[in-house]
Amino acid sequence: MKAAARMTLALPVLLGALAMMFASLATADTKPIDGAATLALMEKAADWQLAHLEPASTIKVMREETRNARSWQQGAFYVGLTALAERSQSERFRAAILSHGRSQKWRLGDRTYHADDHVIGQSYLWASTHGAGPKAIAPARRRLDAIIAAPSPANLAAHEATQCWDRWCWCDALFMAPPLWIELSQLTNDPRYAQFAHQEWKATQDYLYDRDEHLFYRDSRFFERRDEKGRKLFWSRGNGWVFAGIARVLTFLPKDDPARPAYETLFKQMAAKLQTLQKPDGYWPSSLLAPENTPPESSGTGFFVYGLAWGINANLLDRYTYEPAVLRGWQALEKAVDADGRLGWVQQVSDRPDQVLQSDTQFYGVGALLLAGSALLDLYK
Repeated sequence: MKAAARMTLALPVLLGALAMMFASLATADTKPIDGAATLALMEKAADWQLAHLEPASTIKVMREETRNARSWQQGAFYVGLTALAERSQSERFRAAILSHGRSQKWRLGDRTYHADDHVIGQSYLWASTHGAGPKAIAPARRRLDAIIAAPSPANLAAHEATQCWDRWCWCDALFMAPPLWIELSQLTNDPRYAQFAHQEWKATQDYLYDRDEHLFYRDSRFFERRDEKGRKLFWSRGNGWVFAGIARVLTFLPKDDPARPAYETLFKQMAAKLQTLQKPDGYWPSSLLAPENTPPESSGTGFFVYGLAWGINANLLDRYTYEPAVLRGWQALEKAVDADGRLGWVQQVSDRPDQVLQSDTQFYGVGALLLAGSALLDLYK
């Protein structure tokens, strides 16, 4: 009896030791994150981008839209900059966000329903609680009120038609618009905005989510497309937009909100799948199911690192299971930042897997980097 009792008492100690051993083995190929170095890298990348708001001729720019100060490209960067501004000791990042919003008179993009023209508003909502005041959210609220009053009748299935841009018919839209709607609902205590977002998110998820692969098609044009080996085409950055979008929606949803379980279930399903698709070099391939002979790609990787680290912080993901992927991914992102702060290996504006060069950079890639770094700082503070 005494021996059995001793074994019973020793069992928790043994299990704890085994857990520590397995965690050590899982992270044996990674190094701990240095908080000061991580913040310094983020600040350097942000400073470089702020100094290059007008893309130079030496930077590959696929569309004139990138130059638009309220475009989705720049909007995604300013979302990441809000995360840095909350963690940096310097006021220059908050000042840059406020200056940008004021210069645009807190306006969204010009297209009423288009999700891409909503993302810039996310930085305005942040600004409203960090010095800009209520005027920073007024134009966004007028726009969303107009949409609720006259919802778009567009058909989600009609992606080839212009009208489909009036709904969230492409997976990127789940980052661009829903967090704005959810946060505005909280700031104004008006449930209509959140209700609209939940309704539209469900419609998009029901349409574009592959329940077997636990990944999103970019849009309906890709349902039947396959690569040369017969594999489905799931775009890295497209799924990165979704994964990061879920994290941001959950950030703004109250803990007891009845809508949370559906988002959390989706988040966990995607995380489990994404963990299996990371390459040995820490990056995720541009075509998620086709890892062979693929170059680094930092924008999708940035969003995945952000989501996984955020999920661990939020107690939605097991740390021992997912931390190795976070560490490998962050170390890969560190290597993509040049000595002057310029982020490379960013796949250019597209809607599918494509070639990537070390010389490629873009606003949204830096936004993803800043979100990823912010989640790591929270994880290791």
